[in-house]
Formats: sequence, structure tokens, C-alpha cells
Amino acid sequence: MSSGEKIKFLNGKHEVPDFPVIPYIIGDGTGPDIWNASVRIFDASVEKVFRGKKKIIWKEVLAGEKAFNLTGNWLPKETLDTFRDHFVGIKGPLTTPVGEGMRSLNVALRQELDLYTCYRPVRYFEGVPSPVKKPGLVNMHIFRENTEDIYAGIEYMHGNPDTEKLKDFLIREMGIKKIRFPGTSSIGIKPVSVEGTERLVRQAIKFALEKRLPSVTLVHKGNIMKFTEGSFMKWGYALAEREFADKVFTWDQYKKITSTQGEKAADEAQSVAVSQGKLIIKDVIADAFLQQILTRPADYSVIATLNLNGDYISDALAAIVGGIGIAPGANINFDTGHAIFEATHGTAPRYAGQDKVNPGSVILSGALMLEYLGWNEVASLIYKSLENTILKKKVTYDFHRLMDNAILLKTSEFADAIINHIQTD
Repeated sequence: MSSGEKIKFLNGKHEVPDFPVIPYIIGDGTGPDIWNASVRIFDASVEKVFRGKKKIIWKEVLAGEKAFNLTGNWLPKETLDTFRDHFVGIKGPLTTPVGEGMRSLNVALRQELDLYTCYRPVRYFEGVPSPVKKPGLVNMHIFRENTEDIYAGIEYMHGNPDTEKLKDFLIREMGIKKIRFPGTSSIGIKPVSVEGTERLVRQAIKFALEKRLPSVTLVHKGNIMKFTEGSFMKWGYALAEREFADKVFTWDQYKKITSTQGEKAADEAQSVAVSQGKLIIKDVIADAFLQQILTRPADYSVIATLNLNGDYISDALAAIVGGIGIAPGANINFDTGHAIFEATHGTAPRYAGQDKVNPGSVILSGALMLEYLGWNEVASLIYKSLENTILKKKVTYDFHRLMDNAILLKTSEFADAIINHIQTD
């Protein structure tokens, strides 16, 4: 058995050996339960497809509570170096205190490795309980900017001398009069750049063209934040017209040749794009979009949006198709080839060690990772086996409480059921 080789990234493409070494973080809270279930599914699927000719060599690295307990460091440098060196990895959920203490380890990983795209595909698996009538209409790919916006973490706490200097500068030097209660206000700064916008939107468009999807929608709050989110929209349109002129049709272009506005304009623009065989680039205000994912989800395929909007949108869409427990995610730098796939939910510490929670988020994130590596047949087998297990109503507690006549399984038993389908279907 090979001891494994590192994945390489050359000339914009990954070179994946037959026995790739892939680092993983087991995660905090319920992390060990869901990782131990998920890794058995990954290994069983790879074995079924490749019959021993290919195999993942797993390499544990430390972050979170386990890292702190063993090293005194929440995110050791060795972990960052390993992810840099191996290009592709996967992680479970990590602890993030609310309102105080260390900043999010998830955000730190994204910032340190410049994983500028948070990619969240949202699709429905038959049999999953949903709060809406037609969850199957949802099939979207979220490209969320990962390094700017309020997640840049530029905040100043009220009462700190530096905060008072900043407020004094804003009020006295910049003439800002809109801080309603300056004496007790903390301050946050929201950076949105041309470069950050363009590299995200570029990848969203490339993805849509490669997958032959009908549209890319820029979701923003530019009606209020005109110079940040409004600029995100304008820069996104400009990039589309400049770099993909012969392949896209923008809503802006449509509006220049017609006076039609509103939903009718969007529908007609879509028709024009289809008639020309082009990808349509459109935009929508974030709050309107959160309504339309309920009323007309089939209108949207690829979404490009800022960091905070993307956080809200991804979780809202996940709820429509069954919840965040079954939502995969990836953080990717398409330029350097670095990517970390992850559970998109929290650590759920009250369920830690109970072999209870749904491992679906890690399972599907792993399948997404396998697709990223080009092992598409393995990923398809995981998707099919997961769906077949749910169709037979063999589920963990989160789905069991929403389904009639379902069979309640532990985390490990749910993995067993999926593996049975992998081996026998």
C-alpha cells in the first residue's frame, strides 16, 4: 500500500495521484461523531469504484479545542502549512465564541489561505422533509465572497481609546453626522474592492458557462449601501461585459434597449439571452431575493454575492431543502488551487459524543471535494446512496421528527445504511 503523495497544482490544474494525501480537521463538539461516520462512507465509495487502485490517505491536522488542549494554540501554524502544502483538505465544525474571545477559526482559515470563494451548492434530495411544497425547484450554486465585507473583522469596541479616536476623526474630519449615538457606538468597517468583486464574479461566470447553466445573479443591497454593495453590482456587470462579451447577455444591456422594468423585464431578458444562446447576468436586491427563493426559486441558478448576504442566503436555502445538517460547503481559491471543504453547521456541543446528529453536511462536502478532484463517479455514488437511504426513511433524529413512519438511526447507523447501499445497489 502506498504511503500517499501530495496533490499538486500546475498550470491552473490539479494533478491528483492515485493515493492522494488529504489533511482533515476532525472538528469540535459533534465533529468526531460526524467525521468518523463520514470517512467510512468516503473510503467505501472509493473502494467500490476503484477496487483498491486508488485510495485516499488521510492526514489529521489540529484546530479548535483539540488543538488548544494539545498545543495551547487554537490554530497551529503547522495546520496552515499543511493545508498550503497539500492544496485540498476537509474539516468538521469548529468552536467560535459569540461576542468575545478569539475570532472565528473558520474565518481565520479562509483569510490566511485567501480562500476567496465560499461555494455552497443547494439541491434537494428526494425524501428529505422540507417546509415548502416544491423544494425540488431549488437548484442553486452560491458563490459567496469570503474575505471582504464585514467578515474582514475590522471592528472597534466602544470605550476603547482607538475607537474614540476613530469616531472623532469621522465626526470632526469627515463631517459624518449619521452616527446617532456616538458616545456609545462601536464601529465596524466594510471593505469591498474591485479586485475582490471581480475574482469572485469571474469564477461564478466560468462555473455557469462550464455547467451550461442559464444565469448568474448578482445579489446585493446596493439600494442602501451604494458605494460598497452597489459597486459590487456595477463591477460585476462591467467584468461580465469586458471578459465574457461574446458569451453573456446582461440585464444592463437589456435595459438599454427597452423601457420594460421589473419582473417582466427579467423574464424578457431571459428570453433574449436564451434566443442568442448566451448566459444572462442579472441582479436583485438581497431582501427581494430572500422572498423570491420561496416564490420563484426556479428563476435562479448561480448566485454571486457578498459575504454577509451569502451567509444569510446559504442558510435560508438550506432550510428549504432540509436544513443546514445536509448542506455542503467549500472554501476555494481558484487561482492557487487551495480548497478546504467543510461542515457548514456549528459544533452542537450538547450532542457531542452521543452518536446522534446528522453527518450529511460532512458527507456531502466530501462528495463535493471528490468532484473537485475529478473523482466524479465516487461522488455520484455517494449522492445516490445517501438519497436511497433517506427514501427508505432511515434517518437521524433531525429528519425522524419531521417524517411519518421513519426509522430512527444513530449517526454511525446512518453511515452503515449508506455504506450498505454503496456496496449493494
